[in-house]
Amino acid sequence: MRQHPIGSRRFTLRSRAWLVPLLSLGLGACGGGPTAQDYALVDGTHIHVGADGSMGITRHGATLLRTDGPIEASSYGEVVRGTAGFYRFIREGEVRQAVDQFVGSEQTAEGVTLHFRGDGAAEATVKVSVDRAEVATRVELSITGVPELEATSLGLGCDADASFLGFGAQYDTTDQRGRAFSLWSQEQGLGRTGGEPAPVFVGNAHTTYLPMPYWLDARGFGVVVDTSARVDVDLCASDPERSRVEVEHGQSLALILLHGPSPAEVIEHVGDLYGRPAAPPSWAWGPWLAIQGGRDAVLAEADALEAASVPTTALWAQDWVGRRDFGTGNVGVKYRWVADLDLYPDLGGMVDLLHARGLRFLGYANPFVPTTLDHYDEMRAMGLLALGADGEPALVSSPNGPAAMPDLTNPATRTYVEGFLSAMEHDYGMDGWMVDFGEWLPTDATLSDGSDAMLQHNLYPSEWHRLSREVMDSARPDGDYALFSRSGWTGEQGVAQIVWIGDQEANFLPGDGLPTVLPAMLNLGLSGIPFVTHDIAGFSGGPSTKELYERWTELGAFTPTLRTHEGLRRDENWNWDTDAETTAHFRRFARIHQALVPELDALAAEAARTSMPMLRHLLLVFPDDAESAHIDDEAMLGNTLLIAPVVEEGATTRSVYLPPGSWFHVFTGERYEGGQRIMVPAPIGTPPVFSLGVDRPELRAID
Repeated sequence: MRQHPIGSRRFTLRSRAWLVPLLSLGLGACGGGPTAQDYALVDGTHIHVGADGSMGITRHGATLLRTDGPIEASSYGEVVRGTAGFYRFIREGEVRQAVDQFVGSEQTAEGVTLHFRGDGAAEATVKVSVDRAEVATRVELSITGVPELEATSLGLGCDADASFLGFGAQYDTTDQRGRAFSLWSQEQGLGRTGGEPAPVFVGNAHTTYLPMPYWLDARGFGVVVDTSARVDVDLCASDPERSRVEVEHGQSLALILLHGPSPAEVIEHVGDLYGRPAAPPSWAWGPWLAIQGGRDAVLAEADALEAASVPTTALWAQDWVGRRDFGTGNVGVKYRWVADLDLYPDLGGMVDLLHARGLRFLGYANPFVPTTLDHYDEMRAMGLLALGADGEPALVSSPNGPAAMPDLTNPATRTYVEGFLSAMEHDYGMDGWMVDFGEWLPTDATLSDGSDAMLQHNLYPSEWHRLSREVMDSARPDGDYALFSRSGWTGEQGVAQIVWIGDQEANFLPGDGLPTVLPAMLNLGLSGIPFVTHDIAGFSGGPSTKELYERWTELGAFTPTLRTHEGLRRDENWNWDTDAETTAHFRRFARIHQALVPELDALAAEAARTSMPMLRHLLLVFPDDAESAHIDDEAMLGNTLLIAPVVEEGATTRSVYLPPGSWFHVFTGERYEGGQRIMVPAPIGTPPVFSLGVDRPELRAID
């Protein structure tokens, strides 16, 4: 596993000549105290340092950052409690110290440096520099002289029109202003509470598999906290005029200010810094159907879909590794990397039959190494597992029982695991798979390269995903494959291919049901993850209902990949063929989705160039419309189709905000003028979908 901070990999600093100081030192005349200073950078970036050490950074007159409040250092003892993929960090004996006595500022070879002192030997420096490509400014705060320093925090101003969008996969809304939360890769929870996570399996509003310490301001700039450590943010929650960013585990606090100046350009800059995926093949945008139960069940599903005239490009079976029943009607899979030959005799032959019918086959893999299943004894003997303090494999309580984690900092481990992943493609002919989990690396694990597991934890998911990408890129250099994952951290942009938003509850509840799907996909897009999908109709809880299945299908038809999941309660959940009416409804919307594939292909090609998400927050298409920045329950598919899914149980009407322009209701042909909120009928089968500037009768005619 390799950690690549921006400062050492992609972030190249200008020389001293790049700065044009108006005043070179921030010290008063005749030995007086510091005075206000101004530094102009020739690319239009301007730094103002107040006599009290406050700092404002502007670019062409637009504010990128304004400090407000003290620099603080925290010392404490920390207890980490991890249960079933959830983590709690408990501080004991915390002492917070302000390091806010401003000493002065100066020009340096790298840029501008501010100096602060605190009590005793405590000192802080804030260094500001500009990257060579002129797309970002770096602000780095470091503190010395504080014994047992655990956390560094910086207070920022909270302007009246500031917004905080992104943060990876967030499920409650898109603008997080007024909220305070931690960013740490972990289980999101089977259901959510409004406060702290419950001890087992239940999360809160901000527990997530794929957090990113990054936000986009709708005014046209972005901020990345450049670290792999846990990050806490207070976004004008404690004080409506101030926000605060804190980095844990003794790390310095580095901010990368992405210049923009438009929201779309900020996302492009994220891709410039962290990478972006190549566009998946065209078949990845067609409908994928989930099926379990073994060879006969998979082939029967292919027959049923063909008989029902449901367009399908891929079948995916997570139980190719074996079925696991764990009570109360819940069905899962075994955690291993080899086929269950009882369920899937001659798996490769089955895949060949599907290929002959024009269907792709997708499987499943996760990194757990259960003590009772394949791989464990061999990997333990070979020294390929992350270890605990006793020198034995560090075990976690996985859904399949006690399990170890591969030590991905060990090249031999990577080679070993890649051998099994390669067999999935080479021996069985799989066209891709769900690359599940990755969030469970123990924080106290001992890794072979000597790195700190607390700092590797958030990076581990990307390294797990990277193995599959390396295997498929080698086996299919033409890119004819599809991988989908759920977890990660900043940097996942250059590793992930398609990201699904994790395990929603099979219900309409706003905490973790259908209403959370659109905000999560939008936040991923705002964070530089352009290819997204979701489980129709949820994963846990349930059983799902007919209404839920049909409403989720309507949303899926207008998102990049329409993909079903049978869920934990697969034998009780509603499915596409549960009754004739549902089959007709699913067929119609699968056909509508299939008709959009040429447009989806074009959007994917654009995303591969610019990171522009296929499914877009309204502000990306209407950056000059203030109201669009506040909408989190509608989305644009490209620049012309607006979707406003019905996510309330029993609802038959929907309030919709239409940005400026002329809009045509795709399913009625009725024309509306934008720049207003309207109430429209929305019975099942007629979801509110609007086309900008042109009617779409060809979609309306599909049955």
